[in-house]
Amino acid sequence: MLGCVAHEEIEVGQQSAQNVATALEKSFGIPESKMSIQVVGPTWGSQITTKALEALIIFLIVIVIYLSIAFEWKMAIAAFIALMHDIVITIGVYALTGFQVSPTSVIGLLTILGYSLYDTVVVFDKVRENTAGLLGGARSTYSEAANLALNQTLVRSINTSVIALLPVAAILFVGGGLLGAGELKDLSLVLFVGMASGTYSSIFIATPVLCDLKEREPQYRALAKRVSVRAGGGRAAKRAAKAGSRTAAAAAQAPLPDDEAYDADADTEYTGDAVPPASALSTTASRVPAARGTPGTARPGPRQQPRRSGSSTRHRPAGKKKRR
Repeated sequence: MLGCVAHEEIEVGQQSAQNVATALEKSFGIPESKMSIQVVGPTWGSQITTKALEALIIFLIVIVIYLSIAFEWKMAIAAFIALMHDIVITIGVYALTGFQVSPTSVIGLLTILGYSLYDTVVVFDKVRENTAGLLGGARSTYSEAANLALNQTLVRSINTSVIALLPVAAILFVGGGLLGAGELKDLSLVLFVGMASGTYSSIFIATPVLCDLKEREPQYRALAKRVSVRAGGGRAAKRAAKAGSRTAAAAAQAPLPDDEAYDADADTEYTGDAVPPASALSTTASRVPAARGTPGTARPGPRQQPRRSGSSTRHRPAGKKKRR
């Protein structure tokens, strides 16, 4: 049945092509022998669609197997979800613009899937490096380590994508728009949309999905609890340190008690016949800095000699005269 339908479609196509060739020969004087007639029917289009789907399914299966062996199956699932996102976005843009799906479009679609996978593998490799030995401590959770890896590879991914999009944009707008090359337009549109979508998916889809899958494991849930407890203890220690510094500052600004108050009379100069009290001598000595080389000991102050009362002349024994 299908063979009869295909044969009828071919005959109708050939008859239509013969009519077109005859009309061209009459209008422009081109002999039919110099014309190349090719007939493409709906059967050929369905075959191309089937072959494209088969190639896509085989490609995805091989990629999942490779990522499961090279990394782990959860990374393979995250990369598979990112690839499906790229396919849906590219096909949606193609449907909105009304471009014709051709074998060139299928080739471009497979190309951008490989490009998107390249960005994802680069990020996953850095994630694996940062999360190695993470369960042995309590420094950060899996999501924090993955976020650090993403920040470390973000500039590289953006720069690589921008450099790759510049020539593709030139092909799309110059080759397809100005020169009117249809095949270049189909290929460049797939590449442009797929590269931009692949860069986005490797950063905002593949890594978050991976973190969500890994945080569900019991060991990483326990790690998250340890990290939160450690962070809470650190915050409590900081609050205690701030409270202690405030208490010390308040104690330094508080006035001294009466027994430690400064004695103004102890620092005055004593004149007259009275001997200065012992409290004055001790207070004066305590204000003298310690001698060098003997830490912890105070340098003794100057000895206070009491002044003698009466005449300043020296008493001499009787019967002796002063020599001149």
